[in-house]
Amino acid sequence: MVTAFAARRRVVVDELNAIPGLSCVEPGGAFYVFPNITGTGLSAKELEVKLLEEAGVATIAGTSFGQHGEGYLRLSYANSIENIRTATTRIHKWLEKHNAA
Repeated sequence: MVTAFAARRRVVVDELNAIPGLSCVEPGGAFYVFPNITGTGLSAKELEVKLLEEAGVATIAGTSFGQHGEGYLRLSYANSIENIRTATTRIHKWLEKHNAA
């Protein structure tokens, strides 16, 4: 299981870093990432809602964890690599379509 989560973590970090406007450091543990979204020009809550309603990707605004979470989203990678890639592709396409990346 450790090997599977390490592979998922690597995929999600690489995929998010390939999206203009996002930057993501590799977490040291857990099963989620906390990418910086400030390059999109959108607030964390705004992007959370838009991605869920318009791209079908569930995230959590960093502000759900306190005021210093503005500019970040939380995404879980407790899923298959295929689903992780589907989600990051949807995020990328949504940001491109809305000129937010």
